[in-house]
Amino acid sequence: MKAISNLKRDMTFLTGALSLLKWTKGISADSDFLVPDDFERAVDEHAIRVAFRFEDKLTTYAEFDAMANRYAHWALQRGLKPGDVVALLMENRPDYVAAWVGLAKVGVVTALVNTNLEGETLAFSLNLVGAQKIITGTGFEAALRSAAPYLDKPPVVWSLNSREARNLATELKAMPTHRPTRLRRAGLVGGDLCLYIFTSGTTGLPKAARLTHARVRTLMRNFIGPCRVTPKDRILQALPLYHATGGVCAVGAAMMSGASLILERKFSASRFWDEAVMQGATLFVYIGEICRYLLNQPVHAQERAHKIRGGFGNGIREDVWARFAERFGVSDLKEFYGSTEGNVSLLNIDGKIGACGRIPPWMQKPFAHVAFIKSDVVTERPVRGDDGFCVRAGVDEVGEVLGRIGADSRTRFEGYTNARDTEHKVLHDVFEEGDMWFRTGDLMRKDKDGYVYFVDRIGDTFRWKGENVATNEVGEAFSRIAGVETANVYGIAVPGADGKAGMAAITASGELDIAGLHQLLAERLPGYAIPVFLRIQREPETTGTFKYRKFELVKDGFDPDKVHDPLYVYNAEKDCYEPMTEDVYKKVVGGGGRF
Repeated sequence: MKAISNLKRDMTFLTGALSLLKWTKGISADSDFLVPDDFERAVDEHAIRVAFRFEDKLTTYAEFDAMANRYAHWALQRGLKPGDVVALLMENRPDYVAAWVGLAKVGVVTALVNTNLEGETLAFSLNLVGAQKIITGTGFEAALRSAAPYLDKPPVVWSLNSREARNLATELKAMPTHRPTRLRRAGLVGGDLCLYIFTSGTTGLPKAARLTHARVRTLMRNFIGPCRVTPKDRILQALPLYHATGGVCAVGAAMMSGASLILERKFSASRFWDEAVMQGATLFVYIGEICRYLLNQPVHAQERAHKIRGGFGNGIREDVWARFAERFGVSDLKEFYGSTEGNVSLLNIDGKIGACGRIPPWMQKPFAHVAFIKSDVVTERPVRGDDGFCVRAGVDEVGEVLGRIGADSRTRFEGYTNARDTEHKVLHDVFEEGDMWFRTGDLMRKDKDGYVYFVDRIGDTFRWKGENVATNEVGEAFSRIAGVETANVYGIAVPGADGKAGMAAITASGELDIAGLHQLLAERLPGYAIPVFLRIQREPETTGTFKYRKFELVKDGFDPDKVHDPLYVYNAEKDCYEPMTEDVYKKVVGGGGRF
């Protein structure tokens, strides 16, 4: 029976892998068939079908193309040329996709800016890509004002809604709706730049990942085959469009297959099942936190009345996955692993709960560009043998995942705008002299059947609410608050939650309003980066070389029975930190905390 079960499992994997290859076959860095050609071909095949279901409005493929063409002609009228950069700072709406697709039609590169940023961090992102113009939607006036003093050269701001910027909506209405000639992007190939997508690094400042047309075309197709997407499907998408998962993978899975994208302005756990049923969703896109939020909701009348058969995403924990499947009847989740900029992509095709991918023993050759190497958890560097080369991790042994850097579309590493950031992610002389491998910074383990399980991120950077949080950035924010003397920031596991929540052990000089500290941090940090827990110490714990000790703090956690220092936890309902009492602690570890 076990042999038959294994055979079925392998056949499922092989079928899914072949379907993925079918959809991505022919994508090349040398091809002159680009992202806008993909969209135009989809429009020609599915013109009258619904591309977007957004709030109370339906947008057909033909209508979407007309929207994108208006952006393309607007760019031409404004003198933008191939290679120029426009920053897109906009909430989820069909215009978001139409803007960057339209700009791509005339060779303009779009930087998809994180809508949570403001002040110095927003300015840093805009400076990094040299954006000449900014396109905005609704509600970004304050963020742009806060960034203005730090901009190298303030870009011209065009907005669909704001009175503080040039009126883009009026200009778009005057633009033609026909497609600009392909000659406007003549000479460009798959290896040329299409998008910048920002990702957080260990420095705490955003890094602009370079996504070529070939890379974007691949991401848009990765889930069509494995999820068996057809024109009859409706994909529910509530993730931010500035992220690769929601803005590229989900959009592509729908529009490259002729399906509909049910686009939500933002995720709402209380409305999720109502929307799923009302809109007739058959698939959904997730990060682990979305699934956890839904599980923490009280029983909903519609939670078993939906038509959702599965979904794709990443970051779902094994225990959350099992409970989600049982409660909501959605078990066919295609969990994947990959970073926006990296060359390592894994996909759990056959639905093994807890795994983020699989490299079967009989598929080693096609995955020869992926390696697992032993890593020293203290130095955070690879372990090298007597011969000077890295040591491969064994079966079920935790190791860092690497991706060999090559010239083909699967192994290319485009890097970032900053050469130092790029080189930091490259490991040399790994298994032989002269070879180069991309460092993911992630620790994984692979079992005897080839299933791959995420373990943790190397170093101080941790993930919370689907975002990377760098301790240096958070510590810097603390240092600019009067009354805070030192801040030792680290990530800590919370029962039932995905990733790690931020915790800061701080020392204070004089009076410090602990309750109001969260609001001060909110002026300096995105919401996901603000620590959930605080520990107030008399003296910071340091090593002999004056480095902050973190191992002991992580081990202590936030249990008031173990920690004798004052502890606080963020209360989302009151929007402030409150003392960690025994009752509050029980609520948090029981999964009832709201952060």
